[in-house]
Amino acid sequence: MMGYYILIGAIALVSWLVSNKLKSKFKYYSKVHLSNGMSGAEIAEKMLADHGIRDVKVVSTAGMLTDHYNPKNKTVNLSEGVYNQRNASAAAVAAHECGHAVQHAQAYQWLTLRSKLVPVVSVTSGMSMWVVFGGLMLGAAAGVGFGYWVAVAGLVMMGMATLFSFVTLPVEYDASNRALAWLKAKHIVTPEEYKGSEDALKWAARTYLVAAIGSLATLVYWGMQVLGGRD
Repeated sequence: MMGYYILIGAIALVSWLVSNKLKSKFKYYSKVHLSNGMSGAEIAEKMLADHGIRDVKVVSTAGMLTDHYNPKNKTVNLSEGVYNQRNASAAAVAAHECGHAVQHAQAYQWLTLRSKLVPVVSVTSGMSMWVVFGGLMLGAAAGVGFGYWVAVAGLVMMGMATLFSFVTLPVEYDASNRALAWLKAKHIVTPEEYKGSEDALKWAARTYLVAAIGSLATLVYWGMQVLGGRD
């Protein structure tokens, strides 16, 4: 178990460092005001209109970095710091979330796959660790047998969460690429503002990358404990 705690600690540290860097980047680029004077909400509405998307609403949501696209009710939800603000950070986030709306409208395959995984992962991710641990305990008490297969079932659940985290990567990177391409093509931002938007989105993407690597590392660790401990 000590190895697991060390692994979790290392992942948590890296995640914390990347998250803090992301927050500092967004804070810094929030001071780079857009020369066109457009707010995040206005940028989002224009990007949707430019892609012929008429059935998606842009709404404000409470919190910081709580921005997201909801495919169920077709809303681009922008945090208070993005919806009304007129800076490079707001432009980047607003366009990125609209990138997801464009993916949805165009049936982007990775977004479709992620959507299909959501119901499964929402149920299994929270219990996978307990199932693995419970299986190992059963195996220790009664020997290899039922406990082993319980642990394997937990690994499968954990594997679904890991798969989800890796499927999320192309979804997020593609949304950012769509956002940046549109911002540049439509001259929404100046070259200086574009650099800020690009840098902010790169750090946002790195949070998903760290999460995916952490999920894989956890799966490998417990896989070794379960599969490596079988006689």
